[in-house]
Amino acid sequence: MKRYFGKILAVVLAASMLVGCAGDTTSESTGDATADVTSSTVSEVESVEESAPATVESTTTAATTTTTTTAAITEPVSVEADDPAETVDTPDEVQPTEEAPAVTTTAATEATTTTAATTTTAPTEQEEAPVEVKYVALTFDDGPNTTTTAEVLDVLEKYDIIASFFLIGNNINDASAEVVRRAYDMGCEINNHSKSHPYMNQMTVDEIIEEFQYVDDKIFEITGERSKFFRPPYIAVSQDMLDNIDVPFIAGIGCNDWMDNNPADRRAMSILRQVKEGDIILLHDAEGNHMTVEALDTIIPEMLAQGYKFVTVSELFELNGKEISADDIKIYTNINQKYQYN
Repeated sequence: MKRYFGKILAVVLAASMLVGCAGDTTSESTGDATADVTSSTVSEVESVEESAPATVESTTTAATTTTTTTAAITEPVSVEADDPAETVDTPDEVQPTEEAPAVTTTAATEATTTTAATTTTAPTEQEEAPVEVKYVALTFDDGPNTTTTAEVLDVLEKYDIIASFFLIGNNINDASAEVVRRAYDMGCEINNHSKSHPYMNQMTVDEIIEEFQYVDDKIFEITGERSKFFRPPYIAVSQDMLDNIDVPFIAGIGCNDWMDNNPADRRAMSILRQVKEGDIILLHDAEGNHMTVEALDTIIPEMLAQGYKFVTVSELFELNGKEISADDIKIYTNINQKYQYN
């Protein structure tokens, strides 16, 4: 039994020794592993510490550049006229790199240039558009004489304008011829209104020719020029007249100014209500027609204010590209009319 127990004790002791050795081995192995881990950790930490500044610096630089560029683009740059060099503040938490001010300066320069361009191209005071000129011809029948015709010429000189006169042959004498010459020298045009103011549409061909030719010869004696136009008395026209009078026929817009009971203001208002560009205005300078002279002091300045310019009948044709032709059968009231009478 003792022998058996002794064997058991030996086995137990052996086992204890084996356990002790295993513990030492585990401890030593664990120590080595710990040392390896510690060493590896230290190496990695050192590696991280060595590379960290570069990483942080690179990150900081990128962040700074990005932040600065964003600020330059998205934040409005305020530039005062007296201090164009004013810069944009950089946020405290981001330290700008050396390149950052260049970006900010460029943005500020662009903003300054834009602001200057806007100021330079600011609109100035708008100039008034010129008034469009409208051409008309002012004409007078039934002269000449030394009273009313002379008064009409005084008004024309007052406003520095010209007109066309259609003469009755029987009214031409030495004294009235001087008035005609004065009108011509002023730039007015002298035309034909028949010798005796009859209804020529009821006359024979020879009578028609005589009525026209007598006045045409008188005009040539005074001015050295022939009649360019003819105004038929009462605007009464026949085919014989058109065939034998070789100048265009002229009518016009009127105001019944031969009537004594028609006052000056009514005559003026009648013309002003009707008149339009290209019109021929028909008035009378018959002896004693002083109310028409008075009406002119309303008609002329008002029309000038409305942009009208007074020209002779010949000039009205020329300005509108119309030929003065013996074959023209229109009876002109407006230079642009389409039909014979309108």
